[in-house]
Amino acid sequence: MVRLIMGSNGAGKTKRLIELIHTAVENENGSVVCIEPNADMTYDISYNVRLVNASEYNVNSFECLRGFMSGLYAGNYDISHVFVDNICKIAGDKELQSVENFLNWLDRFSEKNMVKFTVTISADEDTATEEMRRFM
Repeated sequence: MVRLIMGSNGAGKTKRLIELIHTAVENENGSVVCIEPNADMTYDISYNVRLVNASEYNVNSFECLRGFMSGLYAGNYDISHVFVDNICKIAGDKELQSVENFLNWLDRFSEKNMVKFTVTISADEDTATEEMRRFM
């Protein structure tokens, strides 16, 4: 399962993401991971969440992000949910076709490995492609 949260800057995406992270920690049996572009949520989320600052690992494209997420899962098969704040900022790519391709890959990865994903994008919902809308 992949859930996409879109909205312009200041629309409350990160606040909503933090609430969803807390719910996942309380209700899911597996490990919860949160990948963020910087270390902004350090004091906002539970210590039970594996918080990953993507900038420390030079993640700079969707291809690199795919490899990074695959590596996280390869190192811990107990991951039940991965939250990614602002995937376009992490990947350094705002092209909608690239985002769409990544979300489709993420959906296949999710089904194969039984991992849930929730991602945010800083863009108006109106700009989402039809393929992207199926994750909203």
